[in-house]
Amino acid sequence: MAVIERADFIQEEGIAQALATAKKPAAQRVRELLAKARELKGLSMEEVAVLFGVEDPELLSEVMHTAKEIKQLIYGTRLVIFAPLYVSNLCSNECSYCAFRASNKEAKRRTLTQKEIAAEVRILISQGQKRLILVAGETMPKEGFQYILDSIKTIYATKVGNGEIRRVNVNLAPPTVGECRQLKDAGIGTYQCFQETYHRPTYAAVHRRGTKRIYDWRATVFDRAMTAGIDDVGMGVLYGLYDWRWETLALMQHIAHLEREFGCGPHTLSFPRIEPAAGSKLAAQPPYAVSNRDFLKLIAIMRLAVPYTGMIMSSREKPEMRRQTYELGISQISAGCRTDPGGYAQGSADNEGSQFQSGDHRELDEVLRDVIETGHLPSFCTACYRTGRTGADFMDLAKPGDIKYHCQPNALSTLKEYLIDYASPETKAAGEKLIADELAAMDKRQLSVTEPMLAQVRDGERDVFV
Repeated sequence: MAVIERADFIQEEGIAQALATAKKPAAQRVRELLAKARELKGLSMEEVAVLFGVEDPELLSEVMHTAKEIKQLIYGTRLVIFAPLYVSNLCSNECSYCAFRASNKEAKRRTLTQKEIAAEVRILISQGQKRLILVAGETMPKEGFQYILDSIKTIYATKVGNGEIRRVNVNLAPPTVGECRQLKDAGIGTYQCFQETYHRPTYAAVHRRGTKRIYDWRATVFDRAMTAGIDDVGMGVLYGLYDWRWETLALMQHIAHLEREFGCGPHTLSFPRIEPAAGSKLAAQPPYAVSNRDFLKLIAIMRLAVPYTGMIMSSREKPEMRRQTYELGISQISAGCRTDPGGYAQGSADNEGSQFQSGDHRELDEVLRDVIETGHLPSFCTACYRTGRTGADFMDLAKPGDIKYHCQPNALSTLKEYLIDYASPETKAAGEKLIADELAAMDKRQLSVTEPMLAQVRDGERDVFV
């Protein structure tokens, strides 16, 4: 299969037409689309555009309520937990919104040695983390791409007591097909890359130097990754660079392209909004800032549009905003994050080498307790990626609703591990009560799987999953 070189699947004319014809939709049309969304088959780009036009408070409340219903049906109350691990902030690109950009003299440049990476990982394991996303600036150190492969190997090889990192995802500059094959062989879970903006004029304006200025190379990266056998890819845009409605419809076109070509869309979507970054005037005053109201509306609509896709909320957002998004469709969150190389060892957020200012500076245990107290179930599960439940195989389980017989027991098993090995007394008490409540609500089939797993964990076994 020939890998495409131009992102012709982004059709700007189609986006403009969809937005122009979908203003102020009739209530009947909106409710028809909500009924269709409840069938869990997703929505088209044009249908998403219609829902973007909803402004009436009553109708918007119905949109939000439907998103909550769908999230509950597919994911229940689960929230998957992860942390980023920044290994390098070297970069030759000139991205006007990013503190890593080449011209930023305020950034303290650093590339971690393998020994330093292992030290960072030991800290994360000791906190209770089980999955990481490895992040690097878009210029490789002298070892080249081998540095990334060595870093992945180091992460997987590092152990602390009962703990280890069971899954490494990566967020990296777009690789070649050959490099994607190397990432797959190294055992990564998801390959993640954000287009930042799909609007070509805006893309050219904010990326003036370096390889990142090549729009099509970046936009076609998932074709290379999936051709190389990486089943799970994660995409997103940086909201605030251009109109959020336009960007999201372009995202829908990209999703549709992957579904046509590979039979499966992205495993995850991320929703980062621009946050202040050292020395960046654009980041301090985004040209198309997205209001909180529109941000929540966007997340709810995307849960209707891509019901089975994981949706990620990072620690860019403040705790109160993150809590609101859990209800509307978010299924994965980062926690206890640092966005600079060596940040975990330094012990404080937003250091001189940070990529941006975080909105949530809480440590992992506090975030987990907050998640539990909102009625959600933190999950450190990594089972699907180690049992082959990825890509289309995952969707085959998710669409008929059978994935809950794997995800719910695994979520409870990994939470039980955390409570025994790492939790503060307050979090342990809250977590044990949540586990009891979850068991009380299970059907017999789920109970028959879950209770023996929890017993195994109590007896000292770890990494128990179905």
